[in-house]
Amino acid sequence: MKIIILGAGQVGGTLAENLSSEKNDITIIDTDTDRLRELQDRIDVKTVYGHGSFPHVLRDAGADDADMLVAVTNSDETNMVACQVAYTLFRTPTKISRIRSNAYLKQTDLFNVDAFPIDVLISPEQVVTKYIRRLLEFPGALQVLDFADGKVQLVAVRAYYGGPLVGQAISTLKDHLPNVETRVAAVFRRNTAIEPKGDT
Repeated sequence: MKIIILGAGQVGGTLAENLSSEKNDITIIDTDTDRLRELQDRIDVKTVYGHGSFPHVLRDAGADDADMLVAVTNSDETNMVACQVAYTLFRTPTKISRIRSNAYLKQTDLFNVDAFPIDVLISPEQVVTKYIRRLLEFPGALQVLDFADGKVQLVAVRAYYGGPLVGQAISTLKDHLPNVETRVAAVFRRNTAIEPKGDT
């Protein structure tokens, strides 16, 4: 997959590192030549110097045939305009943008084909807030993930020695958690996955 990343900061650099290890064709755009050079020396990526929202810079980065644009600069406006330019001029199929300001995030009608054509919005503040809220809703949970528009949730918990879950068969879970409709999807012991059965 051909991916253009705007922003060579912590987020963009980490993203480039992870995606390049999966055999993707990665190009990073930034105005910090030192950071671009450091990334290029460390990982197999192409770098382009310039403002990521400028059409000629996107063209130099290969936007004509890119599969995805990921805009994670520190500027919401740069990220939004880059997605608009990528869609209008290059018809980039997938556009992902980091948006930090609530002033933009509250206006959900801003992010569609008729306005700013962004397919996926990333808001670090909202992610952290949602994560903390989930942990407060589920005291003791290590992680909570939503599926099917929140109809199903995957909750990771640690079973502590002496707690109600340790030493009990999964089939008796309802006796210990009578008000919670649950299914055990996985059990991990010493970092080894065990297929859960009723007598586990």
